[in-house]
Amino acid sequence: MAIDTTSPTTTSPTTTSPTTTPTSTSAPPLDTPGMSTRDKLVLFVLCAAQFMVALDFSVLNVALPVLGADLGMSQSALQWAVTAFALPSGGFLLLFGRIGDLYGRRKLFLTGLALFAAASVLATLAWHPASFLAGRALQGLGAAVIVPTGMSLLTTTFAEGPARDRALGISGTLMSLGFTIGMVAGGVLTDAFGWRSTMGLLAVFALIVLPLAPGLLPESRTPDRPQLDVPGAVTVTGGLLSLIYALTTAADHGFARVDVVATLIAGLALLAAFVAVESRTAAPLVSLPMLRRRTVAWGNLGGLVTFSMMSTVIFVLTLYLQEILRLSAWQTGLVFGVQGVMSVLAGTLTPRFLSRLGARRTLVVSLAGQGAFIAGLVFLDAHTWSVWLATAAVSLASMFHLGAIISYGLTVTSGVPDEEQGLATGLVTSTQQIGLTVGIPLLGVLATTSGDLLSGTRTVLALDAGIVLAAAALVAVGLRTRRTARSV
Repeated sequence: MAIDTTSPTTTSPTTTSPTTTPTSTSAPPLDTPGMSTRDKLVLFVLCAAQFMVALDFSVLNVALPVLGADLGMSQSALQWAVTAFALPSGGFLLLFGRIGDLYGRRKLFLTGLALFAAASVLATLAWHPASFLAGRALQGLGAAVIVPTGMSLLTTTFAEGPARDRALGISGTLMSLGFTIGMVAGGVLTDAFGWRSTMGLLAVFALIVLPLAPGLLPESRTPDRPQLDVPGAVTVTGGLLSLIYALTTAADHGFARVDVVATLIAGLALLAAFVAVESRTAAPLVSLPMLRRRTVAWGNLGGLVTFSMMSTVIFVLTLYLQEILRLSAWQTGLVFGVQGVMSVLAGTLTPRFLSRLGARRTLVVSLAGQGAFIAGLVFLDAHTWSVWLATAAVSLASMFHLGAIISYGLTVTSGVPDEEQGLATGLVTSTQQIGLTVGIPLLGVLATTSGDLLSGTRTVLALDAGIVLAAAALVAVGLRTRRTARSV
């Protein structure tokens, strides 16, 4: 299930060097002077759009069996209800982020909103599996436009420092909340009004945001308009599409299928070709020197791990609560509802940690906290008291998870010039999408194929916690300042 003419401030260490960790001891962002009314409205529009996309990631999940029966889709075909959205939403992120940089982020953002609204109407009124899947694919394409351009508009509207920290904190909170609310709302809406209401909700959201955006959002793009790197666009988009298809298909059918193996190899080969193309292109789609920045490389590693491992936790806990503890869908939704409340709380606390620790240290602490509380889930058993352990541990892990979401985005985009913000945020959102895609195929399927669901769940959670804690250690070392590295 979320969520710009920046001139970096001269008082923050992060504005002079991307390798400097902010260590400001000023008041927390939540205590800084309030935003103007216009800034608040801009933030509302951008966050509402990111919330809408986050909602789309999860709102349909509970409705799939009902949808399949209504449209005559087989169990295997239902996978495409998810894959048809995931493929374009992840595959085209980098491309549209760069197009927004070159030709206008506001213009592209509005186009994405209009496309998403029309696609949601089509999915709501679908009369045949093909029309529904077309709607889902167009929703994914709209999301691929909205997410990077919306994030770029946010980071270039709010100056680097407390204002941006606060804006990203609100955006990250609503993004996490959107995913959680989608899980709960999907079941409630499907039971009350049928599966079409889940797609109708997205159409309503888009049609509310769309008329507000043109009068509020500023246009922003790079001062010059270099030629678009077509070979780079083709290789990276093809590589991401192949990789996402392989991973989403493997989640349901395993890695032994010929199409999974073929597209996985093709995806890796195309991404390798993309790196080769970018090293020889005068105006590359992705600046390789940017990828070599420690903040970009290690920040994105932290983002990849936090998203992939938390999505795995949600997947296996959903199975555990309903299949082992025999909770109803409504009761399961309550567990994740508590998680959503704690995410909102985290959204108010994270800016304070950012102000005191800086984005890099906050990212390390958040990953460590997420891993530690996921480790606590290893003690789940088949007794009903475990629902309390599950609720407490996943809620606290989610608080740290939200801290990692906000701080990794700040880490990656800090010190990046305005003309490359679309690229930087495209990397951030691509990492997010790939993370949401990769975790369940690589770890989640162990829970369902082990023969003993409880044992498989514990194994997955132990591996999950270990990976997050290892990532925290790696990111801590990778993001050390040079001064710290020399002193150690």
